[in-house]
Amino acid sequence: MLPENITAILARNEDWSETAATEPFEAGWAREAVLFVRALKDPHGPQPDAVIEMSPDGIRWVDEGSRLAMPVEKDGLAMIRISHFGNWLRLRADFEEGSGSSVLVTLHLK
Repeated sequence: MLPENITAILARNEDWSETAATEPFEAGWAREAVLFVRALKDPHGPQPDAVIEMSPDGIRWVDEGSRLAMPVEKDGLAMIRISHFGNWLRLRADFEEGSGSSVLVTLHLK
């Protein structure tokens, strides 16, 4: 049997500020995940570390423990590998007042 591979776009051209999160994605079938964040415009203000969150049901979320430094310039790209996750994944970032970023977030599973 060939392994299954999928790329899911979790956020496309979204302006993130304050507390922002991607749409949840059901990924329990996958063995590994890689998440990419690209800044589509120059971010403004200090950029936070985003956190990977896991959920048993796609409703209630817990911090998985991994941190991803948000890109600090246009076309900047950040990446994180995720393992030992449950069924649902998402990315959340808490921006300082006046800070923000326009992002493209993709999740790659196999």
